[in-house]
Amino acid sequence: MARVKRGVTTHARHKKVLKMAKGYRGRSSTCFRSAIQRVEKALQYAYRDRRMKKRNFRALWIQRINAAVRELGLTYSVFMNALHKSNIEVDRKVLADLAMNQPESFKALVEQVQKAA
Repeated sequence: MARVKRGVTTHARHKKVLKMAKGYRGRSSTCFRSAIQRVEKALQYAYRDRRMKKRNFRALWIQRINAAVRELGLTYSVFMNALHKSNIEVDRKVLADLAMNQPESFKALVEQVQKAA
């Protein structure tokens, strides 16, 4: 039986890691051992931050809604409670977009919620 030389698979694996490490500073982009550490850490950060991105955007939407609602004489919590009681199902992303880009329609929504509550 012929012996198996693993140079091809090793080279392919190294190439894959070094391709992912392109753009890193210093030896991290050229030396395999330091590149693999950096790539693994980068993948951990990417996994974590895909979840953090959702939290950060939700917090931003809440801040924008709160700022817009306070100009109209309400607080965020009172507005959201009244919104749920009046059975208007609009998510925070859309509310924040309305508050930023279409303030007159947002104001009409707030007035409708105030009448219902």
